[in-house]
Amino acid sequence: MTQTNTPKPGPRPDRRPSISQGSVVDVAGEAGAGPGGVSPADAADAAVTSDVAPAGDISVVTVSDGQDRTSAGSLSAVGGVVQQGTVTSAMPVVTAGPGVTVSDIDELSATGAAAAGTEPADASGAATAAEPATEPGDISEEAKDLPGRRERPEGPEPAAALTADRLLTRAAAAPVSGWRRWLYQATLGYVNLGDSDQVRIQRAMEHRIAMRLGERTRYVPVLSRKGGVGKTTVTTLLGMVLAELREDRIIAMDANPDRGTLSDRSPGRADFTARQLVKDRFTVDSFAQLSNYTAREGSRLDVLASDTDPMVAHAFDDSDYRAVTDILGRYYSIVLTDSGTGMVHSVMKGTLEKADAVVLVSGGSVDEARLASETLSWLEAHGRQDLVAKATVVINMAAGNRTLVNIDEIEQHFLSRVKNVVRIPHDRHLAEGSRIRLGQLKPATRAAAVELAALVVDELQQA
Repeated sequence: MTQTNTPKPGPRPDRRPSISQGSVVDVAGEAGAGPGGVSPADAADAAVTSDVAPAGDISVVTVSDGQDRTSAGSLSAVGGVVQQGTVTSAMPVVTAGPGVTVSDIDELSATGAAAAGTEPADASGAATAAEPATEPGDISEEAKDLPGRRERPEGPEPAAALTADRLLTRAAAAPVSGWRRWLYQATLGYVNLGDSDQVRIQRAMEHRIAMRLGERTRYVPVLSRKGGVGKTTVTTLLGMVLAELREDRIIAMDANPDRGTLSDRSPGRADFTARQLVKDRFTVDSFAQLSNYTAREGSRLDVLASDTDPMVAHAFDDSDYRAVTDILGRYYSIVLTDSGTGMVHSVMKGTLEKADAVVLVSGGSVDEARLASETLSWLEAHGRQDLVAKATVVINMAAGNRTLVNIDEIEQHFLSRVKNVVRIPHDRHLAEGSRIRLGQLKPATRAAAVELAALVVDELQQA
């Protein structure tokens, strides 16, 4: 195709000069570079009317007059979109006449687009919109709003995340007792005020008791320098509460060098004693065999009794205690020791060396409280300040509250020396001196036993 040069236009009083048919106006500004060329501003404002184009000619129509003159079959240059005969771009619109090929139109469109700084349109005449390039990992704002897989930095959730606590809606538990439970039942469950603060505190203590202690066995001796203050009673209460609220194994052993009464206060009776276990220690290699030496009846607490035969002259010494505790340490998590009253006895050496925490029992009388305080002084004198610092003193009120002794002053004295003090109230069931059953205790007595067990477990967790 031969392109004709654009003639120099004449004077334009109305700025709309006519261009002869068969000529091409370079609206990109190339013709305006010469002496007679048309400037880009003039080319943008010029309007060319092409009614009928002869064969082989091309008519160029600018935007200013293209809205009224563009035919439905015209082709748009890059950057211009023709919709229902309307041109909305500043680029020139090329109308193809007879004899004009597509390649000629592409060449002319490319020339104008290069001057305007845009890309030419494709051969079909459809406008190509410049869209920003997106990376494979980019997510548009519209896609983020669509429902679908939730994006998590750590990846998809495992199946273990679908727990019952997460998926199930649990109703509040009914109150356990008191007027709150009566109101709950009277309203058929519509009014549920929950448990009282006292019940919630009790449940918190029970949760503390059930805490895990690890793989190592913990040893807790119960001490007293005076007989008759309730040392065996406290050992049994502590052991039964621990065994009831914990999932692991608890055992209480009678390490009294003389005749002990631990088996008399605990349910059940065994056929063997601690001394016989010492003799058979090399043949006991399973928990099933060890259970033949312990007693358990009506309670989860295992009890290893001492000899009750008055003909036995050999006392339970330090080597026997170490041999027995080594066996018990294989199968039990907590070993309670009902110690004797002799602090200078040989069995006391091994008892204190293995102790992780101690429970000191005191009575509600003047002499019993004084002996208990002297026991703390004895421990400090023998280098066991660590046991004194985390010791728990139990004030057993077996004699009742009708004495003239100020129990509050005794409690304040021990709080100045130890960390915890628990007061066991008088209970007729404990005063009987027979087997102890938790179900027959007064609520205050049971609550005190639970508090004692919670304090002991707290100390064992730090051991």
